[in-house]
Amino acid sequence: MEIERNHSQDMLRGLQGEELERFVEERVLTTTLDKALHWARGNSIFPMTFGLACCAIEMMSIVGARVDVARFGFEALRATPRQADLIILSGRISVKMAPIVRRLYDQMLEPKWSIAMGACSSSMGVFNNYALVPADKFMPVDVHVPGCPPRPESLMHGIVKLRAQVLGSPDQGWRERYRALGTEEVIDAPVAVPQADNVYVGGDTAGA
Repeated sequence: MEIERNHSQDMLRGLQGEELERFVEERVLTTTLDKALHWARGNSIFPMTFGLACCAIEMMSIVGARVDVARFGFEALRATPRQADLIILSGRISVKMAPIVRRLYDQMLEPKWSIAMGACSSSMGVFNNYALVPADKFMPVDVHVPGCPPRPESLMHGIVKLRAQVLGSPDQGWRERYRALGTEEVIDAPVAVPQADNVYVGGDTAGA
């Protein structure tokens, strides 16, 4: 050990000019406090152990050796919303379950994120009826993972996308990537909505 330390000291004494500059550039890292904070958050997100339906089986397998979500620091799943900052809505959400999900989301730590996993929680999927509600109708959703059910690799792709958002470098949308800004189909004229005759309007008793 003493020989190695002496060798390092001799090497430092001998470095001058460009060699010393290159030596420092290769071994010194500078950043800002915000970037360091985002880096720490993006590599230590705690998901909540919360499953709604069949997508939860696919969500459970991301902690296995095949997908290994621990590579990104997401393996510490918490059983309480007060110790979690990510909720994965894995399955269909009924109208009766929506207030409970929202309460769990409100009890989570700040900053917090959410992933709508599967077609049911994103757009009600094959169960498109009056009893279900998509997640983004009653709470904010950061990433949608399509599929019925999506494979664990698809969920990992969504987690990587969420991690990019947390790190402050989100991917560009398809309009930015393909230079398609300005191609949106927007109707400027107001659309007239017909009103039934038997609907009560405030200040009018014609339909009463």
